[in-house]
Amino acid sequence: MYPQLFHIGELTIYTYAFCIIVGTIVASIYTKWRAKKELDGINLSNNFFYLVFLAGFVGGKLFFYLEKPVYFFSNPKLMLENFSGGFVFYGSFIFIIPIIIWYLKKHKISVLPMLDILAFTTLIVHSIGRLGCFFGGCCYGKPTNVFTGIAFPKTSGIKVHPSQLYEIFVLLIIMAILFYIKKKQQFKGQLFLIYIILYAIARSFLELFRGDERGFVLNRYISHSQLIALVLIIVTYMVYYKIKILKR
Repeated sequence: MYPQLFHIGELTIYTYAFCIIVGTIVASIYTKWRAKKELDGINLSNNFFYLVFLAGFVGGKLFFYLEKPVYFFSNPKLMLENFSGGFVFYGSFIFIIPIIIWYLKKHKISVLPMLDILAFTTLIVHSIGRLGCFFGGCCYGKPTNVFTGIAFPKTSGIKVHPSQLYEIFVLLIIMAILFYIKKKQQFKGQLFLIYIILYAIARSFLELFRGDERGFVLNRYISHSQLIALVLIIVTYMVYYKIKILKR
C-alpha cells in the first residue's frame, strides 16, 4: 500500500513506525489526562511510558521471533534484518502488564482503576497501529471475492480480506461497549478484564481471515494468537469471578 510515508534526504519515514509513534503519543496524552481526572490528580511520570514502550518493544519482538524460533535463532543475523518491523501484539501485551502492575504498586497508585484507564489506552494505540499495518501491507487476510477485498503488494495482485481494517472496526466496537459499561461499572478493574475477554474472542475469530505467514501451534488450524487468546479468556474469567465475589 503505502509502506513509506516520506523521505528526508536519505532518511525514510515508514508509515507503520509513524502510526505506532502517533498512537503512542495520543494514548499517552489520554492516559495522563484520565489518570489526573479519575485518580485524585495523579500526574504520571514519563518514566512510566518509557517502561511501557520498552516492555512492549521487547515482548512484541520476542514473540515475533518465537513464531519461527528455528528460522531466527539458527541465524541471528535474520533478527537484525527484521528488527525494525514485525511485532506480535500479544507479546507486547503480556510483557507490559506485569511491568505496569509493578510500577503502580511501587509508586502506590491504585492498580485496578488504572488498568481500567489503560484498557482504553490499549485500544487507542492498537487501532492506530493496525492502521499502520494496513498501509504497510502486512497482516493481510486470505484471498476473497467479496467487495471488501484489496490487493496488497505481497499478494501478487490477488484480492484478500483487509483483516487490518476488520480489526480496527472490532476495536472501535469494543471501545464503545466499554464506554457503555463504564456508566454502570460494578467494580474497579471490570473494564480492563472485559476488554481482555472481548478482544480475545474477537482475535480468535479474526485469525480465521488472516492469510499472511505467522506461527501456528497446530498447523493451519490453531495459531499462536488463538492459543494465547484461549488461555487469557480462561484466566481472565477466573480473576473476574473472584473479584466480583470479593466486591459483593
